[in-house]
Amino acid sequence: MNTFDVAIVGGGIIGGSIAFELAAEKLSVIVLDRQQPGREASWAAAGMLSPAPDSPRDIPLVPLSKESLRIYPEFVGAIEDASGQSTGYARGTTLQIFAGSRGETERDRVVAEHREFGIASEPISLEAARGEEESIGPTARAIAHLPEEGTVEPRLLMEAVLAAARNRGVQMRPDCGVTSVQFERNRCTGVVAGGERIAAKQVIVAAGCFSAGIDRNADLIARCACTRPVRGQMLALRLAGLRLRHVLRGERGYLVPRADGRIVAGSTLENADFEKCVTPAGMMQILDAALELCPGLAGAEVLDTWSGLRPGTPDDLPILGPAEMEGLIVATGHYRNGILLSAVTAKLVRDWVMQGRTTFDAGAFSPMRFSDHQSEAGVRDALRRSPDGSS
Repeated sequence: MNTFDVAIVGGGIIGGSIAFELAAEKLSVIVLDRQQPGREASWAAAGMLSPAPDSPRDIPLVPLSKESLRIYPEFVGAIEDASGQSTGYARGTTLQIFAGSRGETERDRVVAEHREFGIASEPISLEAARGEEESIGPTARAIAHLPEEGTVEPRLLMEAVLAAARNRGVQMRPDCGVTSVQFERNRCTGVVAGGERIAAKQVIVAAGCFSAGIDRNADLIARCACTRPVRGQMLALRLAGLRLRHVLRGERGYLVPRADGRIVAGSTLENADFEKCVTPAGMMQILDAALELCPGLAGAEVLDTWSGLRPGTPDDLPILGPAEMEGLIVATGHYRNGILLSAVTAKLVRDWVMQGRTTFDAGAFSPMRFSDHQSEAGVRDALRRSPDGSS
């Protein structure tokens, strides 16, 4: 039986970043993934680094998002140094576009909210905005300028994180789904993966939307890691002579420019269970939003289409922290923010593993919040949605 200090269930951006961080503490770490690491939600993401809340449900997330954005340059710098690979990270500006007759009123409300949360945001005139991005569509009625956001290329980041973790001695096991979490008395002692018993002092559940079903016989896992899949479809465009300098974000969608001239457009939010596919309706929704933001893309080439399964939770907030059972930590349910929150999540988990506590107040994200508030029906639904009980 192999024994490790830490066994991480799931090799996406969250699991990989945690592994990279813990390996720096000279711990023996194994990452177990049901397929090739990094090929789920992390691979499908757009790569926007924005702490601004999309809805009132996101407001509790703002302090965590701001902290992750603050440490992101250090995070990607360490990864690039350890891997020798680029992550495509860039500090940049977002233009948030408001359409409709109430555009200015809504823009002013959002800017005031941003400032209340300590997020840099300012109104900008349509003339000034079009001086920066002449391709902005005619339906824009008001625009907010967010100067301190950023972007990263998720696929480059994912490859770099995995390479950096391996270079620090992390053992990666692809195609090795976890089928059981092992407990003795009041402690988690390891997992069974690929038919093999793997002992670990700490088990970290970071399996994204598959987290709830990694052990169908463990009610504790379903309750404290009750994730569900939320499909997001995406596409990439290119048009010769049209290069965006900023992220453009509207109510219906967004455009994220890449350094090579591609423009990533997204995205849908669909409860489609574990059906990861691209649909005509999804593509039409994304293209309609893209052309409203930037009509000049009407003649663009569609380079690629894809979809991913985000890990949603009952309250749309991440599940982070020690579970009820000693030796078990949960780091999942990052929903639409996994790329951004990878930096702070890795630091928090390091603190929980090494010190048993963290100075950042992450109580709002504790897995134990579902012990008190999650209904039995919700737990059963989380289990029902898990496809095969593997990570």
